[in-house]
Amino acid sequence: MSKTSLAIIAGVSAAAGSAATAAILTLRSQHKEPPTATPSTGTVPTPALPSPPVPSPLPTPLRKDILPPVNPTGVFQYGFPGPINDLRPNVSTTSAFDRRTRNPYWVAEHITQASLSANNADRRHSYFVEDESVPEKFRAKLLDYFRSGYDRGHQVPAADAKWSQDAMDQTFLLTNMCPQVGEGFNRDYWAHFEDFCRRLTNHYPSVRIVTGPLYLPRRDAQDGKWRVSYEVIGNPPNVAVPTHFYKVIFAEDGKTGGDVSLGAFVLPNAKIDNEKPLTSFEVPVEAIERASGLEFASKLPMQRRKKLCEEITCSLLVRDYADRQKNLAGSAPPRRVPSPSGPS
Repeated sequence: MSKTSLAIIAGVSAAAGSAATAAILTLRSQHKEPPTATPSTGTVPTPALPSPPVPSPLPTPLRKDILPPVNPTGVFQYGFPGPINDLRPNVSTTSAFDRRTRNPYWVAEHITQASLSANNADRRHSYFVEDESVPEKFRAKLLDYFRSGYDRGHQVPAADAKWSQDAMDQTFLLTNMCPQVGEGFNRDYWAHFEDFCRRLTNHYPSVRIVTGPLYLPRRDAQDGKWRVSYEVIGNPPNVAVPTHFYKVIFAEDGKTGGDVSLGAFVLPNAKIDNEKPLTSFEVPVEAIERASGLEFASKLPMQRRKKLCEEITCSLLVRDYADRQKNLAGSAPPRRVPSPSGPS
């Protein structure tokens, strides 16, 4: 097993106590070189095994004298089946909505010291609302959460959009929500994690964050098989309850073409002890891409990438709600001090 696989397993399964997370996030090499035989003197060389054929992106054309008797794309005259991702760019968030789970695929935000220091909004004037930009039959409903036992968990927190009442109001759309365990997670560890993200603006002039749900498999204790299983809330059942949540963090140095400190984390949708190290949940961004089917940094060259948790200390500062609201940016996470080089 590769070091990458071991790191993912150690980081995520230690947090959730579940080998399921480890399995879905384990990276495997997708490319194997075919073995090549070395010829010996006086013998006929053994030919190398052929590489597997590369599938053509286009179907093999029919002979010119054969006209297709069918037209599969003719179904489009009645409507395009999909999938359709409801992309919603707002002033405080940009998101893509999954009509099947009634949760977002991802929600992106951008925070700076200036945006966090502004105080032009009051949470008491914001209300949870259904997003009418999504067709009614695919929409998450307020009633779905009623007595469900789950919080309406912000993906982009309201506290990150205090620079405008409109901006804060947009964070209360249900397209920015997922069902989250309340006590011990949404109101505790997850909130402290959001606070950590805000404190990054003390080191970096620009911080971009992408947050979203995951639905990871678990191994069945009886037959040993892996299955994806999650609760669905609502009456009738409508909104999927994610098993995990991710955050991908881009901490920018503010220079054109400059360095970007990249951090990726996966947390279980479950109660987490506040003493649990944040680094227990750190994974390669490629692991989240593999699990979600999304891509986050395909246009970020490797030479511009730095590892966030090698630049600063990735740790939580446990503060109560009132204290966090007084100073959203908080104190900066400590920078890591490079080890001295040369003989000691």
